[in-house]
Amino acid sequence: MSEEDLQRQIINLARLYNIKVAHFPPSKSVAGKWMTAVAADAKGYPDLTLVGTRVLFRENKTDRGTLSPEQKQWIADLRAAGADVDVWRPRDWHSGRIRAELEAIRVRPGQRTEKASA
Repeated sequence: MSEEDLQRQIINLARLYNIKVAHFPPSKSVAGKWMTAVAADAKGYPDLTLVGTRVLFRENKTDRGTLSPEQKQWIADLRAAGADVDVWRPRDWHSGRIRAELEAIRVRPGQRTEKASA
């Protein structure tokens, strides 16, 4: 399973569970180079921010994929700040780990009652 396939599966399941998902996909520049537009310290920021009854930060990798130094630093800094951050891989999808973690933060109908104010 590719990283893109894994991410698509995760996002689809999160939507079923009424979990908000933020993802910033790469795009191709005029020069033909793939890049993700980020500012400030965002290089290496986790692939997904999932907001349900709690917030999860998750980096997605293939089963053999490795983290960049910037990804490792974001994970360490988020953990040090008390965030729930981890790496998900296809084996976590197949084992049911991802489903269980999303189920744990699932938002049931009527559970979100506050509306944003301007």
